[in-house]
Amino acid sequence: MGTVEKVDVAAGDGRIDPMLVRPFVVRRVTKDTYDTFSLELEPKDGRRDFSFGPGQFNMVYVYGVGEVPISISSDPNKAKTIIHTTRAVGTVTVPFTKLSPGTVVGLRGPYGTCWPVEKAEGNDLLVVAGGIGLAPIRPVFYHIMANRAKFGRVILLYGARTPEDLLFTDELALWPQKADIEVYQTVDRATGNWKGNVGVVTTLIPRSPCDHTRCMAMICGPEIMMRFTVMELQKRGIADNRMYISMERNMKCGVGLCGHCQLGTSFVCKDGPVYCFEDVKDVFIKREM
Repeated sequence: MGTVEKVDVAAGDGRIDPMLVRPFVVRRVTKDTYDTFSLELEPKDGRRDFSFGPGQFNMVYVYGVGEVPISISSDPNKAKTIIHTTRAVGTVTVPFTKLSPGTVVGLRGPYGTCWPVEKAEGNDLLVVAGGIGLAPIRPVFYHIMANRAKFGRVILLYGARTPEDLLFTDELALWPQKADIEVYQTVDRATGNWKGNVGVVTTLIPRSPCDHTRCMAMICGPEIMMRFTVMELQKRGIADNRMYISMERNMKCGVGLCGHCQLGTSFVCKDGPVYCFEDVKDVFIKREM
């Protein structure tokens, strides 16, 4: 069976209280697309002891508004500031876009399992991301760039609804040059002067053949996209225990108490959000779950 890396933040014995809110100061709010933005935060107390692994998330709290789980999309090796990228779609995240530099917000975390970047060392790595699903997996590429010699071929397949929905386009253009990362992009619907691929992200899989015996896959995006991606990779011989998915859905409390994110016998915010596909495939294929 596959394993994922997990950081224990349970209270007791001097460890971090999982319900403790730590104040952070907003340094910058960046509009990434028409409905997506990034919050750059810095510890208010000035301590630089915040650390996280690729794939983990924080509960971000705005006083008088509420809190919401958001994956960390910044570089794990540069934790001076923390970046959270999310869409402005709800009663909590829309007010986030109006935060100004100097505003104090609260953070709980980090929570959850990590992408198995160390386990992937020595292998080829295929990353498939859809839409805002690139944000939770972005730290994986920062790790790769800092440890490029430890990985074989690295491929990113990234799809979005339109060219205007593509995230981090400047970085996507630099990664092939800086770290020999193969980047393939596609959109469901071409607009403007888009001259690239058109079609769902799974149409890119045949264009990036990899040796299934030494390839690991990391998949992040809408569940329907992950479902069809897994099916395509299975056809190409990639074993279930070499595929990892992120199940960020319905998370609310971050510590497995409210039950909103229950997935079979698992709680996504506590036992995920990153899972080895082999461990959750029986519930993943059941749409009602």
